[in-house]
Amino acid sequence: MNHYYIYYRVSANHADEAETLVRSMQARLACRSGIRGKLLKKRGEPELWMEVYENVGQPERFERLLEQAADEFDLAMFLDGPRHAECFLGDSAPAAACAQDSVAQG
Repeated sequence: MNHYYIYYRVSANHADEAETLVRSMQARLACRSGIRGKLLKKRGEPELWMEVYENVGQPERFERLLEQAADEFDLAMFLDGPRHAECFLGDSAPAAACAQDSVAQG
């Protein structure tokens, strides 16, 4: 599975407006893609934000929908610099192993 981490800085003067837009964009993206995002803010540096999208099974489609949603909500108007996207590959094997371990310990 693919996991997306998108980080950026928001303008301190417009953080409330930016948060409303990002959360609205994430809601629309979830309706279109089935992937629910999380919004994180760095401790001690509240203008540094990260969107997290996990377990993306169709990365090309998701990337297209993500870009489309960000453009529709014009997120760039409240950012202080560009958005940086990183994609990491992972699997769900550890979760399955943990479930088996609990049964074995029970």
